[in-house]
Amino acid sequence: MSIPSNSLLLYAPVPIYPGKGGYLLEDQACNGLRLWAENFDRVIVMHPLEHGAAPPSWIPVQSSGIDLSRVEMVALPTTYRPDQFLIHYWSVRKQIAQLIDRAHYLSFSIGGLFGDWGSVAAIEAHRKGRRFAVWTDRVESEVVRHQAQTAQSAKARLRASLYHRPMAMLERAIIRRATVGLFHGAETHAAYAPYAKAAEIVHDIHLREQDRIPADELNRKLHRVLDGPLNICYLGRADAMKGTDDWIEVMAGLKSAGIDFHATWLGEGERLQTMKAAVGRLGLGKQITLPGFVRDRTAILKALREAHLFVFCHKTPESPRNLIEALVSGTPIIGYDSPFPQDLISANGGGLLSPKDDVKALVSSLVGLAGDRKRLSNLIGQAALDGSAFNDVEVFRHRSEVIRTYL
Repeated sequence: MSIPSNSLLLYAPVPIYPGKGGYLLEDQACNGLRLWAENFDRVIVMHPLEHGAAPPSWIPVQSSGIDLSRVEMVALPTTYRPDQFLIHYWSVRKQIAQLIDRAHYLSFSIGGLFGDWGSVAAIEAHRKGRRFAVWTDRVESEVVRHQAQTAQSAKARLRASLYHRPMAMLERAIIRRATVGLFHGAETHAAYAPYAKAAEIVHDIHLREQDRIPADELNRKLHRVLDGPLNICYLGRADAMKGTDDWIEVMAGLKSAGIDFHATWLGEGERLQTMKAAVGRLGLGKQITLPGFVRDRTAILKALREAHLFVFCHKTPESPRNLIEALVSGTPIIGYDSPFPQDLISANGGGLLSPKDDVKALVSSLVGLAGDRKRLSNLIGQAALDGSAFNDVEVFRHRSEVIRTYL
């Protein structure tokens, strides 16, 4: 059987849901599929299938702008329990093997243990002697190791303590067998490149060129920041790995230092109620707003553009897209040091980084900026320059070119 020369098989762990007249898929994942189809003639993508009510950001694929004449979606069972995974393993592996035979280029997202069909696809591609790429945006085993210490339930902590070591072994085994590892950002690249035959830093963002802060708005921001309260923002899940406790502690430190500020955390998660309780306990109700999940993309971009500072306390090795979103919005990134933010601001210095887990040092950086508004204004301009290289069309074109080069 001849394989179309410009065809691509993907595994993406973002789940799909059944809907009226077709599948529902997360809006940014839909944008990704649309962009893959702009770079390949034929795209086959495998997704785990979930049932029940889809989350708010899942939209009908039929009306998402994807060219469905060139994109084929394949639903695989969701099997994150060991018994479910073992029941479906051989039938799904056979299905994946058939799909591998239909595509010229192969790229699989990996991360997890049971139910990680991307790793199964990689194993099958290696068995067939096919060249393939693996992609990941965080060190999943390290995230799970962190959960073994921070998960709210004893059951979750036990599961994480049992899973993270074999998960790390599987990650490394798959990466060693891949033709190339595509690692989103410097953080994952630094962790995984030693195990790869070839490794490339790539990015996975869904910011359009029109999402960039306009020049006139940036100019107004540069002047507006020279006085008034600091406007601090964070966008992301309210999870322990995002450093929710540290973030609240930083805000408490600013209040203790007499800094006039307002901070907003946009996002929901298992730690949101704990954060709200801490805000009440520490008397930060006038300084901190915790609205939870915000569906309106326009409102999110508005919040990022209006913020003077994007303050983050990330605990685990990952390459979060929110730092890029902040820079594209002309908002300096101020937080814990690691390879990913170092790389993002290496050209123009659009941020300040403190030692990881050092709340006092981070508070000190923020207090310094609050007292030196000219420096803060300059930092905003530098952040916009550091964000100038990022948009979804370019990053997906780059990933596509890397795949063609190696495979």
